[in-house]
Amino acid sequence: MKALLLSEYSHLEIADLPNPTPGPGELLVRVAACGICGSDVHGYDGSTGRRIPPIVMGHEAAGTVAEVGSGVTEFAPGDRVTFDSTVYCGACEFCLKGEVNLCNDRQVIGVSCAEFRRAGAFAEELTIPARIAYHLPGNLSFAEAAMLEAVSVALHGVAVTEMKGGETVLVIGAGMIGLLLLQSARAHGASRVFISDVDETRLKLASDLGADETILASGAALLDVIKTLTNGQGVDVVLEAVGRDETIAAGIDCTRKGGTVTLVGNISPQVNLPLQKVVSRQIRLQGSCASAGEYPEAMQLIAEGKIKVAPLITAVAPLADGPSWFERLHSREPNLMKIVLDPR
Repeated sequence: MKALLLSEYSHLEIADLPNPTPGPGELLVRVAACGICGSDVHGYDGSTGRRIPPIVMGHEAAGTVAEVGSGVTEFAPGDRVTFDSTVYCGACEFCLKGEVNLCNDRQVIGVSCAEFRRAGAFAEELTIPARIAYHLPGNLSFAEAAMLEAVSVALHGVAVTEMKGGETVLVIGAGMIGLLLLQSARAHGASRVFISDVDETRLKLASDLGADETILASGAALLDVIKTLTNGQGVDVVLEAVGRDETIAAGIDCTRKGGTVTLVGNISPQVNLPLQKVVSRQIRLQGSCASAGEYPEAMQLIAEGKIKVAPLITAVAPLADGPSWFERLHSREPNLMKIVLDPR
């Protein structure tokens, strides 16, 4: 089969690889769409250490079942499916509580690191455990389905924030996840949603997607705007979608006493924490990791039009164009959002 292989850092090539065969409890999926995630772009240059070559990356995908392994009864050849990026064991204490994103034996599709190696979906075919797959509704295109992983990550970030409805929310970072956090917070009852970024083009898209205020500012300037918008109190919730010292510090500054800062972005492995502000103002810091069963909700919200993903898809391109798209994304070419590769 044809696959987009990261043969060495910063080098992708179309390679002929052996066709995979499904084992017991697995599906063989013929891939119809796979989105390029920001984590793939960071893995491409080796900066994360979680895409050790040679590896076929890609985890935001959908396709058609080509073959089922022994013991699989809930899927059949021809079924349209999507699947979680997280491969969980289903048996540890976290999986039994439904916290599959915290599985003790968690693996991620398209990732190779010191602990495991699992081939991804930038290929004509791949095998996955049937337990991580979902039937895809007929009204959802394969390209839209390639967005479900990112939507589920955003929905999980809102879920762990434990919003009650009526909150004022600030999203920091208007990239892919930030724009989906904006829509997810709205879908979960936020009364007002503000979003900040230093890229005016992204903020225009945020405005089109329903932001009450878009803020072209960071740091102290962002805080000044938030104080004006909230009568000096700060927002109830900050959804931080960047993961740097300065953006996390700004998020804490913009949160009211007793509010919540949920950390979804994680570009920096370590950050400096303004501890006294967090403690003296009793701010809750909440981490959010991947997703934990939000795929059905994601499909429903997209079908209902409450979360719009089509405006976030910049291009759908053949797998052969993958190396050039990775180069463009890695060079931070402006006005690029989600690129979906179609191996067909």
